[in-house]
Amino acid sequence: MLNNDEYCRQIEAYLCRKNDGHLIRLVGPSFERVRGWAAQGIPFKIACQGIDRYFVRYYAKGPKRRPVQIDFCDADVLDAFDDWRRSVGVRLPGAEPTEQEAVRRQRRSLPEHLNRVLERLTALLGGGSGNPFPGSSGKGFPEPFLALLEATANEVSTLSDLPSPLRGDMRARVLERLAGLDAAMLAAARIETDAATLQAFRREAAEELAPFRDRLPQDAYDRAIESAVDRLLRDRAQLPVIAFE
Repeated sequence: MLNNDEYCRQIEAYLCRKNDGHLIRLVGPSFERVRGWAAQGIPFKIACQGIDRYFVRYYAKGPKRRPVQIDFCDADVLDAFDDWRRSVGVRLPGAEPTEQEAVRRQRRSLPEHLNRVLERLTALLGGGSGNPFPGSSGKGFPEPFLALLEATANEVSTLSDLPSPLRGDMRARVLERLAGLDAAMLAAARIETDAATLQAFRREAAEELAPFRDRLPQDAYDRAIESAVDRLLRDRAQLPVIAFE
């Protein structure tokens, strides 16, 4: 686990690399901002994901004109942290969803979510991902897993064809089924991943959750570890999030 000063130095080094070697020192308010990320328990890798999000939009605007300051990345880092906390189930006692998180949830719609999931599954089935499961042999997904993805895509397609808006019991049943499909996909992904890789994921998950270890009950911590392993496996295999909150 990094202390606050080491955390800030590593963020500074990462920002330097993202700025093609141009050194941006973390001093004054910028240093305190990043120390605040560390104090909140934002894992270093999650902070880097937030920085990456800003740079993706920055590059999309055209040729770079000046180095990016860390302050510009703050909203994206906090947004990535919200996504991470939700995916691993970290909810500290008394903690309420952030305003950003609430707004993001309001903007999402179930039909849009189903379309995005179907697009991602179709890309995977079409060879859109060149990454096999960590520890597996071959150049693509194993045949049993491809068959599961195809069945899942067919079911998601059927659900997306239901007349909208979905309300009441029908909506509840659809959400329950999506959660079941997501759980089945992750369970199958674990089967296809070797034990050594899963153990490495657990070590990485423990590092991410280290700031929260003493603030979570044991059962909640254990669930968060397994959820973090699922997230790491999902990211490495580029699998979509099928469940919808």
